[in-house]
Amino acid sequence: MAAMNARSCPCGLPKSYEECCGRYHSGAAAAPTAEALMRSRYCAFVKLDVGYLVRTWHPRTRPARLDLDPGMRWTGLEILGTSDGSAFHSTGTVEFRASYRGGSLHERSRFERVDGAWVYVDGEFPE
Repeated sequence: MAAMNARSCPCGLPKSYEECCGRYHSGAAAAPTAEALMRSRYCAFVKLDVGYLVRTWHPRTRPARLDLDPGMRWTGLEILGTSDGSAFHSTGTVEFRASYRGGSLHERSRFERVDGAWVYVDGEFPE
């Protein structure tokens, strides 16, 4: 994985945080695809943005509270595959590997549109 400069977005795309996930976090724009939402949610975990994570979680599966570990150090995101999840779909999946100091998380996440906006539904952990 290429080293990111200090201004690169934590999601791994070659844009500044403000041009990339920051605009979704601030509410200036909505993630246009399931993958963009997944990347922005990873970025929100990096930045400990609980409000954004809760806002982009499906009401049906959203936890009553979300406590993030401030000691967790996320170090990179790799998109392994996507299915549907474009402007023309109402559902989508994104399979990814999120690395952190000491290990990684491999998940296949499901997303749906609620009132036109992409939200995270749930995920499974493939073998």
